[in-house]
Parts: sequence; C-alpha cells; structure tokens
Amino acid sequence: MAYSGPYRVKNRSKYWGKVDSVTYRSLWERDCFKWCDDNADVIKWCSEEIVVPYYWDIDKKWHRYFTDLYIEFKNGTKLLVEIKPKKETTKPDFPGKRTRKYMNESFTYVKNMNKWEAAEEVARDNGWKFEIWTEDTLTGMGIMKKKLKPLRPMKKMKKPKKKS
Repeated sequence: MAYSGPYRVKNRSKYWGKVDSVTYRSLWERDCFKWCDDNADVIKWCSEEIVVPYYWDIDKKWHRYFTDLYIEFKNGTKLLVEIKPKKETTKPDFPGKRTRKYMNESFTYVKNMNKWEAAEEVARDNGWKFEIWTEDTLTGMGIMKKKLKPLRPMKKMKKPKKKS
C-alpha cells in the first residue's frame, strides 16, 4: 500500500478547492480525508488549499505553509488542522552530544513552531481554530484504530509421552 497518492473525493460537493488533485502524503492524512468525506457533520473541507505565510527563524526568510486540512462543521466550527506524529510536536531531547539527528530534529521543531504560530494567527484573524492532530487525537476520534498490545509469547508445550 502506498503511503502517499491521489485521493478520490466521494462527496465532491463538500470539497472546497481543486477536487481532482487531492493528494494524501501519509496514511493518517488519507484516513482523515475519508473521515471528512464520510462525516455528515462536515459540510466543507479541503486539503492544502489554505496557504499560511510564516517566517522561519533559522534561515530568516519567509516561506509558505500549506495546512493539511481546513474543515467546516454544521455547528459553525471552522478548523485549520495539521496532522503530525506526537514526537514532532515536542522539543527534541538529546542529552550529551549534538548529533546530526539532534540538529535535524531541532530544525524541524523550530520550523513547525514557526508554522503553527503563523497558522494560529491566521485562524484567529478569520474566526477559526487551529488544531494539531496526533496519533492520540486520531485514535480518540475513531479515525485511527487503537494499536493492539503485542501478544505474549506462547508457552512451550510439552511433547506427549509415547505410549509403550
């Protein structure tokens, strides 16, 4: 199964944007698209149609951030949503040496914080909310199945004694 690819929107009238070029970039995104498509409480949704300008503190330049989802609900709630693994929402903690992995994760963390700060501001200016959906959020909403606990190893069975 591909981890990214085109998403075929079922309820085309609910999609706000270029309905024939919707692309999921993770299986989590694909599951969220399906949830939006099938959810009767969602009246409008789109992916990567809302562009948020943000200033990246590392390179001191302006960039464009395409939010994962914009969702409007029947109750009037309007959301900008970012779908991310929980580990990418927290500051990296590498005691000791500053490895390449630490530096990459730190740059990613700063970039995410800059994007999300800008998204919060755009959402607030438009009367929307901004949310980050992690695996915990997706599981709680029923979008993602709960991870099953690993099975315990089977006990070794004794061989039956041969009858003489």
